[in-house]
Amino acid sequence: MEKESKIYDLEERTGKFAERIRDFCLKLPKNSANYEYVSQLIRSGSSPGANYIEANESLGNKDFKMKIKICRKESKESAYWLRLIITDGSDTMEEERKALRQEAKEFILIFTAILNNRKDD
Repeated sequence: MEKESKIYDLEERTGKFAERIRDFCLKLPKNSANYEYVSQLIRSGSSPGANYIEANESLGNKDFKMKIKICRKESKESAYWLRLIITDGSDTMEEERKALRQEAKEFILIFTAILNNRKDD
């Protein structure tokens, strides 16, 4: 049995995260609370990938670091909205929420490490 490995291409990994967020949100119950939470989650969940792409095309070290800080901030925000979102209570949805929150927390650690390892101008 082959063990599934983590994606180490961060552009691809953040892109997959955004897709999973989108698919998760499409399955959520429609109610007034989720209306607000879902729109926030879709924005914050897709932002790390877009900002990471921008960071890799940055105009310099300062620009790169700012984009990575945005990636980290949006990852934190995603974990927060995932905490608040109302699922249908099924084991499947709760497991997906848990997995998505874990991925967001791993992104926070990754982006923090990138910032800590980046040399100053």
